[in-house]
Amino acid sequence: MSDARTKRVVIVDDSPSYCDLWSNFMLERYPDIAKVETYSHPYDALPKIDATIDLLIVDLEMPGMDGKKFVDYARAKGLSPRRIVVTSSHSADELHQRFRIGETIAVINKTEAKQQEAFLMILDSVMRR
Repeated sequence: MSDARTKRVVIVDDSPSYCDLWSNFMLERYPDIAKVETYSHPYDALPKIDATIDLLIVDLEMPGMDGKKFVDYARAKGLSPRRIVVTSSHSADELHQRFRIGETIAVINKTEAKQQEAFLMILDSVMRR
């Protein structure tokens, strides 16, 4: 695997099974380009957040830290909003009310099929850049 093509993906979700699911998915779908880090505690992830992340996937609701605050922190650390995806079980409409256009590349409902399709298109776009 060439470091020049390797994409750093960071997944922050309080569900270890969700972290494992997406990590395994990323490594299977992008075996030669994905380097995935997972954190089930948002405070463990904070020191690892910087502008070198190619894709940050953050759960909206986590114990101890709201996903919105986490996104604000990541942006303050220099991470481009076009590299941040927020996931939640809330409806897409509610997510769009919480995040203005330009604050993230996408806000995705974890359970809606159409949202999952959009998420896959975003992943492919980011990982193939």
